[in-house]
Amino acid sequence: MNNLMPLQRVLWLVDREEPREDAGHEILPPGFGLHRVSELAEASAALRSGSADCVLISAGPPRHDRRALLGLCLDLDPRIPVLFWRPDLSAREAIDLVRNGAYTCHGHGDEWPAVRESIQQACEEKDRRNQTREGGEAGESWRRKLVGESPAMEDVANTIRLVGPFRCTVLIAGETGTGKEMAARALHKASPRANLPMVAVNCSAVPESLLEAELFGHVKGAFTGATGQRAGRFEQAHKSTIFLDEISDMPLELQAKLLRVLQEREFQRLGSSETLQVDVRVIAATNVNLADRVRQGKFREDLFYRLNVVPLEMPSLRKRPGDIPLLVEHFIAKFCQAEGIPLKKVTPRTVERLIAMPWPGNVRQLENAIEKAIALSGYRDTLYPGDFGLAESHKLLPVEPAAPQLLFTERVDFASAVSQFEKSILQQALAKTGGNKTAAAELLGLKRTTLIMKLRGLGDIGIPQPRPIAS
Repeated sequence: MNNLMPLQRVLWLVDREEPREDAGHEILPPGFGLHRVSELAEASAALRSGSADCVLISAGPPRHDRRALLGLCLDLDPRIPVLFWRPDLSAREAIDLVRNGAYTCHGHGDEWPAVRESIQQACEEKDRRNQTREGGEAGESWRRKLVGESPAMEDVANTIRLVGPFRCTVLIAGETGTGKEMAARALHKASPRANLPMVAVNCSAVPESLLEAELFGHVKGAFTGATGQRAGRFEQAHKSTIFLDEISDMPLELQAKLLRVLQEREFQRLGSSETLQVDVRVIAATNVNLADRVRQGKFREDLFYRLNVVPLEMPSLRKRPGDIPLLVEHFIAKFCQAEGIPLKKVTPRTVERLIAMPWPGNVRQLENAIEKAIALSGYRDTLYPGDFGLAESHKLLPVEPAAPQLLFTERVDFASAVSQFEKSILQQALAKTGGNKTAAAELLGLKRTTLIMKLRGLGDIGIPQPRPIAS
């Protein structure tokens, strides 16, 4: 008996698990293993454990939504090739699935030999992706600063890979805590200037009265307290990179001087008439929409266009939940090493709960939560939901508003009232998770497929926007 594990593992999701007449044709070449499942829980467990090299999906309506299945697979493993094989698969749906990340689709008239060939090609593609990633990390040390393999993070990495070698200015946008400074450091590491340290300035952390001197330096006597000459951050960043964080908070008067630096690559120290030439790459970051600031007259339009040569958007954590397990692993290793303690583990249930959380503070909030959990876990070697404040009975989504009080002065349509209440709960869950159906289903204790069926039954319920705070 051959006890060797198959080199390539194919996960086959079908509508129901029962013997098939053509099972004898489901023969893959030596070194391939075929694992058939009919439940999403089994498929999810296999993908989470990494025990699949490609996924073949024959499941379909009415029990399953094919596009939802594709999203689930790519959320759990962004690099897994996903194939579809279903006689009722239309050409239009096949094109839509491929555009959304499917490897290939087989429909009416395609038999097992053709599918088998696609499986072989898909597994070879998975090997190439792994080799490219490993080789890329060896030759691109900057990639390790960007933790994540989701399509959104791959887009960020590809942009950095393309523009890293050039001096062009980059404007990084994104919510607070998404890792904009990490992206800036990756850009610097990917450039020929990586041999010198990057200089970082937080424009909102320096008082307006001191920001000009901080950036451009000053001479003795330039202002009260200037007892000597001091080089500014631009001067320190000569032949290197300067990172201007929270650029939207820069005063308008200072924006004009920054514009000159970007245009002419020269500046003057505060209190001096001497012009200094500087060779510096500028990377700026903002957590607000600078175009809106321009329309409000709070940011110079010409400076905005000078900064926005290459725009780079850092995705929020709720848009890449599949990266959370990697981030958890990364931060646990980081903090355990810093504290000089053995590496801790985390239970699969804990990871599932962390994936389901909305994380409004993004990666920074997750990092802080892991640091707290490690501290609260004491000498235990395993982290549980309780270490993160996620007791098993803890409900992440409060139901508000409460069910409306009905005054039975006239006939009440019970089905309509229940439908409206259900619609309100679903809207709140989707709003809290930014429209992420997987996370919304976890909040409500539902299967993702159940949530999707309910949404279909209610039609387009929409996602309510947060109400503005009254002034």
